[in-house]
Amino acid sequence: MEKIKQTTYDGYIKALTDISRAITSDLFLEDLLKLIVMVTAKVTEVEICSLWLIDENEKPPKIRLKATQSIDPEYVKDRSLNLDEGVVGYVVTNKRPIAINDVLRNHRFKEKEMARKLGLVSMMSVPLKLKDEKIIGVLNCFTAEPHAFSNTEINMFTAVANQAALAILNTELMVKTKVIQEELETRKMVERAKEILMHRRKIKGEDAFRWIQKRSMDMRKPLRHIAEAIILSEDLNLDR
Repeated sequence: MEKIKQTTYDGYIKALTDISRAITSDLFLEDLLKLIVMVTAKVTEVEICSLWLIDENEKPPKIRLKATQSIDPEYVKDRSLNLDEGVVGYVVTNKRPIAINDVLRNHRFKEKEMARKLGLVSMMSVPLKLKDEKIIGVLNCFTAEPHAFSNTEINMFTAVANQAALAILNTELMVKTKVIQEELETRKMVERAKEILMHRRKIKGEDAFRWIQKRSMDMRKPLRHIAEAIILSEDLNLDR
């Protein structure tokens, strides 16, 4: 990878634009992560670009490989690290980028055998940082030739990573909002279906809910589907 040229600078701007556009899109998180690594790898011309996210559901939290443009099975296998482990752990803990000229000679880099097999030499690792300084993950880029990353390159990688962090946060919020909306809609439907059954069968609300629940289990259908069927049958009867 050569020193920054105007074309490379333009490429970074395009990467930021593409990721910014994703912030307002309906991309699922997996699609968004793939977009980030593919765009970053293309404009920077690195060998491998990968994105790691902190999994706070783990106790203690771990950081997991979530996306890469590499198709090599040696790299795409499921991997995770503790938050104080390896290069990504260092970046998370210290909240700042790190550039490594030779990963095989760096004590923090843990996967030296993989680097030998894939021919990886230099590495840039930057945190995915939100405005409140919270770190949600790490963006890694590897070159196949020795490369001393300049301050300009580090700043540009950081800009891309920060924009990626914002896009990821937005996507997660959108997913959570949709899940909450679906849960509320399901509750409303189940309540309506209970009222219909209470009226039809002259039963209490608890018994009506158990009936819906049992039918859901027997038919292996979500509660929402059973409730929808009950409401639909009632609407059809009213139309007669």
